[in-house]
Amino acid sequence: MKYTLVVYILFLSSCVGTSRKDMEVLVEEWMHKEIIFPNNIIFTIQGRDTIEFSNLNGFKIINYVDSTGCTLCKMRLTNWAHFMREVDSVSTDSVQFLFFFSPKNERDLRYALKVDHFKYPVCIDQLDTLNKLNHFPDDTRFQTFLLDGNNQVVAIGNPVNSEKIKYIYLNILSGKKSIASRKQLQTEVIVSETLIDIGEFSSEKVQYCTFTLQNTGKGLLVIDDVNTSCGCTSVEFSKEPVEPGGSLDMVVTYKADHPEHFNKTITVYCNASTSPLQLKIIGNAK
Repeated sequence: MKYTLVVYILFLSSCVGTSRKDMEVLVEEWMHKEIIFPNNIIFTIQGRDTIEFSNLNGFKIINYVDSTGCTLCKMRLTNWAHFMREVDSVSTDSVQFLFFFSPKNERDLRYALKVDHFKYPVCIDQLDTLNKLNHFPDDTRFQTFLLDGNNQVVAIGNPVNSEKIKYIYLNILSGKKSIASRKQLQTEVIVSETLIDIGEFSSEKVQYCTFTLQNTGKGLLVIDDVNTSCGCTSVEFSKEPVEPGGSLDMVVTYKADHPEHFNKTITVYCNASTSPLQLKIIGNAK
């Protein structure tokens, strides 16, 4: 399953809105690089039952979450559980998922695993051993890797944060030999407002706001993917293409994990000439 480097760079850069030059540097550094694992890795289920991973043959997916920012927000355990089921449905071989979490507060992590009913083994790497051995990119979007049987990187990026990156992973795991990027006619989009200030509110109350996208071009508006900068923010919208002259409401839900002044970004990937669109919500959850 060999992918030409150029095609992969073009496809990945379109997934995450990163320039081709920056993506070339990243891909050339990490593609086919061997990931080194610590000795005596200990995995637990919800921080209790110990599981030993001794057989690391075959495809495996590493998800590393560092201690910067909101660790619990970045974990997105429910999304991973859904993705794991998708992988099982397309792959003829067993694929191992290796979760390495390096939290500031281990007790909060254990609580999150329990609340989300996440019963897959994880490694609580308080000493950040895996990262010290491999020196992962600082950009959290590129701290997830698909490895082959020799522990060499064959894909980079977090599949639960991007539909297109998920497509790359599933394509490789299902045995397909090419990445077929969908070509769409571009259109033009006007956003009613790109920044919404929610103001002050109790951190215990869920907040909602709406961004409206107006299709002012001549072609259909198709939303490829929507990413949020934090798991505390989610977006609901119609998946149907928007006719020229039509509009699309994107309803954003913000649920504070704790009191904070916040500045959250919603990135919309679509077939507009200005894609990706950057939307922001700010406020003070007291």
